[in-house]
Amino acid sequence: MDPSIEQPWTVRRLIGCAALVLAGVLVCLDAWVDIYNIARRDEEASQVWLVPVVVGWLIWTRRQHLRDVQLGSHLMGPALIAIGWAVSWFGYHNAIQSFWHGGAVMVAVGCLATVMGRDFVARFWPALAVLVFLVPVPAMARQQVAIPLQTATASVTQFVFELIGVEVYRSGNVLQYNGMDVAVAEACNGMRMVFVLILVCYAVAFASPLRAYVRVLILVLSPLCAIVCNVVRLVPTVWVYGRAPQPLADSFHELSGWAMIFVAFLLVMGVLRLLQWTQLPVMQPQARTA
Repeated sequence: MDPSIEQPWTVRRLIGCAALVLAGVLVCLDAWVDIYNIARRDEEASQVWLVPVVVGWLIWTRRQHLRDVQLGSHLMGPALIAIGWAVSWFGYHNAIQSFWHGGAVMVAVGCLATVMGRDFVARFWPALAVLVFLVPVPAMARQQVAIPLQTATASVTQFVFELIGVEVYRSGNVLQYNGMDVAVAEACNGMRMVFVLILVCYAVAFASPLRAYVRVLILVLSPLCAIVCNVVRLVPTVWVYGRAPQPLADSFHELSGWAMIFVAFLLVMGVLRLLQWTQLPVMQPQARTA
């Protein structure tokens, strides 16, 4: 890189960036507080707590690009701030929760882009795109995904029990084992798993220099990954509810949910290994040096 055009990462610029982003958050503070309260009390929005971790991981895996970023102010930032504020204002005054929250997130991204510039956004857009998971999904849209997922999960779980010779009855989304009814919506919250596991798949897809088709494949398979993880979780959960005391079963249900994050990671890595075994090009070709 030509030293004459290189713009170093100065403490002044970083402080200015942090101050402007903080100002953007304060302008839409009510929306951010509402996002926090929803994530704190609603398990369906638990993916919000993973967003900072995934953002940090994606930035860390792309840290080699930091020295090549051409820092500088850009009008794209103020445009995002204006659009985000308008969307948030419209959502607040028309009771559209996703607009209210999404606009607040857009304002913060616009503040970051204002100081860091277009080149930073272009190089680190996967990390910024993850911020969309901060927006809690409205209950109506959530049910449209959760109900079919729970039905599919209950059917597959019953099939797995039949394969291993265990008698389990199913009525809709309710599985009965050893005289105990276990509702899929309670024993294995499908919606919470969907968004958490999609977030995990997204992180794996963009944390490595994969080819574009591989990234698309991972994202497309993420709902199927969620169903597989739900079944892996639900089979032992139903058994524990039918055999163990209620407090122990509840504890197992809670811990097994977070354990599925690692199961999803292993599933995605298994898909990558399978593609490599078939000798398909998975990784991006390394740039040749002169």
